[in-house]
Amino acid sequence: MSNDAKPSSGSKDPLHGLTLEMIITRLEAQFGWEELGRRVKIKCFTDNPSVSSSLKFLRRTPWARQKVEALYIRGQRPARKP
Repeated sequence: MSNDAKPSSGSKDPLHGLTLEMIITRLEAQFGWEELGRRVKIKCFTDNPSVSSSLKFLRRTPWARQKVEALYIRGQRPARKP
């Protein structure tokens, strides 16, 4: 599956079809490590950050993974019209 994969229209889950690696990569591209560390206060985003170290931490730390997934979902919502 390519990195441009979109969730299938048949699923209500906004993370359907996405790997944790894809989510981290997209968030890092959107915000950068420094801003990610401000938005989700976890060490793997602030001290020598990398996709690999973030994956290791987030795979074994459910509360942190939930925060990262929630940030990703918030960023995928269409902007509201005034």
